Amino acid sequence: MTEAYIRNKPGMSSVKDMPLLQNGPPPGGFAPVRYARRIPSKGPSAVAIFLAAFGTFSWGMYQVGKGNKR
Repeated sequence: MTEAYIRNKPGMSSVKDMPLLQNGPPPGGFAPVRYARRIPSKGPSAVAIFLAAFGTFSWGMYQVGKGNKR
């Protein structure tokens, strides 16, 4: 079936001739969406991760320095 037949507008020559049909929200709007970020606090803290990374980096640089002296 053609759009002209469905909307009962025979002889349309362009899409611009079609009546505007657009969906919208229901009156009063949509119901609010309930959401929450329930993220468990498992694992090490950010400070602990930073200190571990800094310690690993420092130890690696110490090893590089020892190798450079040899």
